[in-house]
Amino acid sequence: MNLIYAVLAFLMALVFSLVGVTRVGSWLIERRNPPIGEFAEINGAPIHYVHVPAPANPDLPPIVFIHGASANLRDQMLPLRPLLEGRAEMLFFDRPGHGWSGRGPGNNEDPSTQANTIAALMDRLGMKKAVIVGHSFGGVVTSAFGREHPDKTLGLVFLAPATHPWPGGATSWYYNLTTMPVVGRLFSETLTYPAGTLQMAEATICVFAPNKVPDNYAGEVSIPLVLRPNAFRANATDVAGLYRYAVDASPHYREIKAPTIVISGDRDKVVYATIHSVGLVRDIPRAELVWVHNLGHKPDWIASDLVVGAIGKIAGKDIDLQAMTKAVEARLANDAFGAGKCADIKVPDAELAPT
Repeated sequence: MNLIYAVLAFLMALVFSLVGVTRVGSWLIERRNPPIGEFAEINGAPIHYVHVPAPANPDLPPIVFIHGASANLRDQMLPLRPLLEGRAEMLFFDRPGHGWSGRGPGNNEDPSTQANTIAALMDRLGMKKAVIVGHSFGGVVTSAFGREHPDKTLGLVFLAPATHPWPGGATSWYYNLTTMPVVGRLFSETLTYPAGTLQMAEATICVFAPNKVPDNYAGEVSIPLVLRPNAFRANATDVAGLYRYAVDASPHYREIKAPTIVISGDRDKVVYATIHSVGLVRDIPRAELVWVHNLGHKPDWIASDLVVGAIGKIAGKDIDLQAMTKAVEARLANDAFGAGKCADIKVPDAELAPT
């Protein structure tokens, strides 16, 4: 009996120690990565955003950027704002529950409600219509926005999107675990910070592979913000719910009428490009696929010029994206970063999901 008590005491001490480590770690993360924008209360959720007002003579329409999973507004702002400064009004924001944005009282739990939050934020800032640019998980929010807010949509640009059901519907085990009652909360309050800190560098390599990770990417983009328990739970809820949402939503993508461009790499090691990107071009009338050889999951950083070109083409400029693609491919031809660490993902052999 004394042994049982000793084991229980040890386990309790371990749990409290991990909670303490996580609390201190989260505090340090927030000290090192403070908010850089403003806040707006949208349906009970404090939304953190950076609004770049329209210049005197813009040559591009307003642009709204939607970041992906595990990220925040800096992920698109750092590579793309310098290329567009002085050309367009821009809105970068932390999706609800990410970065410095709150999740809200029981809302913002799926891409459609997040799209509604974006529309309300646009109204607050006086942005009537915009080109919507979404990366990765931000792609499914972009598709929801284009379908449910056509009056605010000038066009859509998808970057390595996640939008469609995939065979089997599996995702990383820790996302599913985190969404479980009680157990998931305990997991996020004890293990995600120390384990995530140890795994972050290697995971980032595989997000960019086969392309090189920009110097000090994780620090500059404030990626550690996702390791805070509340942010990790919000991120896990998003990712774990993607398959179920996509099963219902993807048959309606054909209703999207806005001009659409999809930029995707054939070496993406995060999402199944042949399902999501090819599926969008199949489903959205007159959508254009820009397929880039030897590009991984980060067109916003690795092919920023191509992204700006796509925005320009949506705006009606005479831009040859295929010619731009060839120049990008020449630049990336010899990239082989992450070799031996990051295997190419293949569509699993399983019963095909609905399309």
